[in-house]
Amino acid sequence: MALMITEECINCDVCEPECPNQAIFMGASIYEINPALCTECVGHFDEPQCVQVCPVSCIPKHPEHLESQEMLQKKYENLQAAVKN
Repeated sequence: MALMITEECINCDVCEPECPNQAIFMGASIYEINPALCTECVGHFDEPQCVQVCPVSCIPKHPEHLESQEMLQKKYENLQAAVKN
């Protein structure tokens, strides 16, 4: 399941550089997460790094993007293959 950033975001800028897949970007008013790039850090870390550094705990799992651990691993592998090509 991809993560999402809620309206509680204070735009502190700490999550964006922590994302190994560059899935986090500045949206119209708060940071957002591209679900196609978010692997919840599977393949990189044991826990999502953005969640670890967020001072206001505004990064829950996205209810519209349900993915198993295996699906997240496959997405990670596909993203890594695209980077190498």
